[in-house]
Amino acid sequence: MQAEQTPLKDCFLIKPSIFTDKRGIFLESYNRKKFAEITGIEDEFVQDNQSVSKFGVLRGIHFQTGEFAQAKIVRVIHGKVLDVVVDLRPGSQTFQKTYSVVLDDQNLHQLYVPKGFGHGFLTLSETSVFAYKCDKYYTPGAESGIIYNDPNLNIQWNFPEEKMIISDKDMQQPTFKEQFK
Repeated sequence: MQAEQTPLKDCFLIKPSIFTDKRGIFLESYNRKKFAEITGIEDEFVQDNQSVSKFGVLRGIHFQTGEFAQAKIVRVIHGKVLDVVVDLRPGSQTFQKTYSVVLDDQNLHQLYVPKGFGHGFLTLSETSVFAYKCDKYYTPGAESGIIYNDPNLNIQWNFPEEKMIISDKDMQQPTFKEQFK
């Protein structure tokens, strides 16, 4: 397992060791001890989530606030997505900066998303199975978001907006300026 620091402070691209033979592949998707050794992060993950999305589904930009803020390790089990994170930590040297990466069932990369980051993804394959490992339990009263097409964030989804499938809830998220007055 290797970790690469992304351009955003404390956010890591995780590349697991993949073992291939005539039967297929094997990989260790998470090992707490190895993860701490390569990142210096010792989060205790308490909840795993999984979503299934069809082509063009955009989920996000989501985050939890306050004491319920979540750190996550995200990965694609099946399919391909454009994964996007936003540093929403006031005072961070990368505050309001974004990072995007393609995660799929071929590269098997994962992304560590620190507390205080917004997160979203767009499905680029016929379907995607997306897994989230979270260090805090989901708390409905702490959930929040930012509109996916916020002009201040200028996220490059590189996908026709009219073909995106977005929930009503995500279409009504506030802008970055409304969230961080």
